[in-house]
Amino acid sequence: MKIGIVCYPTFGGSGVLATELGKALADEGHQVHFITYQQPVRLNVFNTNIFYHEVRVPTYPLFDYPPYEVALASTMVDVIMNHDLDLLHVHYAIPHASAAYMAKQIVKQKTGRNVPVITTLHGTDITLVGKDKTYEPVVTFSINESDAITAVSQNLKDETYKSFPIHKEIEVIHNFVDVGRFNKKPIDAFRKVIAPNGEKILMHASNFRKVKRVDDVIRIFAALRKAMPAKLLMVGDGPERPATEELVRELGIDEDVRFLGKQEQMEDILAVSDVFLLPSEYESFGLAALEAMAARAVVISSNAGGLTEINVQGVTGFMANVGDIEAMSDFTINLLKDEDKLAKMKEAAYLHACQFDIKNIIPLYEKLYSRFCRMEPCK
Repeated sequence: MKIGIVCYPTFGGSGVLATELGKALADEGHQVHFITYQQPVRLNVFNTNIFYHEVRVPTYPLFDYPPYEVALASTMVDVIMNHDLDLLHVHYAIPHASAAYMAKQIVKQKTGRNVPVITTLHGTDITLVGKDKTYEPVVTFSINESDAITAVSQNLKDETYKSFPIHKEIEVIHNFVDVGRFNKKPIDAFRKVIAPNGEKILMHASNFRKVKRVDDVIRIFAALRKAMPAKLLMVGDGPERPATEELVRELGIDEDVRFLGKQEQMEDILAVSDVFLLPSEYESFGLAALEAMAARAVVISSNAGGLTEINVQGVTGFMANVGDIEAMSDFTINLLKDEDKLAKMKEAAYLHACQFDIKNIIPLYEKLYSRFCRMEPCK
């Protein structure tokens, strides 16, 4: 198949999943064309089946805000027609689904072809941005006009139906993880640099937005530090980082907390982590938690959104209500004081993550694509 993938190229979950999906499809022999404004951060391999098409947005004094959606639609049209794509798979509804609808109509007018559009919903495109009255009519229309709609969790599917008048079936195809990539032996030298005295290592990774409740991460760790020596790795960047760093200093734990910024090689960092903290206000799925589990880290999280679909209470980790710092702290302390329990839960986390391995999920997308693919190019 010749597949166009439209996504955000950043570190966010939707861009990561879209990129990893495209790479896996290319490995299966499909021709994959990424269409976005810069090369995706995870698109770090050479494969003869992978093509990248940059969306160029001309700037004119007339425009305070350059019309990215128009440039994106035009680029889609160009790629569809010049590379004879079988379908478009757009990730994140805004603005990709509406741009894809526009491109589809243009191609149909020019050639008579009806290029299928598959829209995958990822989370904040529905639960936050999409609910804004400024965007809601366009989001609703473009989703309903998609030939197929998928959501990365049952929770997100339910939220979509609750928030929008969607008349089509939404199929759940869960996020996935490349278990082979994250199942790595810890680098002893790396662990010793972080925890020279054998301290337990905790980790958090996010885009440091309010919804991630990063201050809760710090307060959970501060409670743990009163009980035992430990280190905390904070991976990522975003608007809440300055306030978070200030909180670390106020609590007097700055010597035990490292802010690492954005990192591409997450597997090396996760491999040395014992516990992954994710006390988010909402997660449509929790891809970061799944990657941690694949690296044999126990997840302490809130029970918000799709996290209950991957984190099994008392088996792969522990969950508590949003904002219940005391409960999450107690879970963490009791776990790290019991070496046998920690070891068993690490293994259980890994085994559970294997159910979401990319090798199990890719065939689901291929089956979906095959429903819309023209027969000859699909051979």
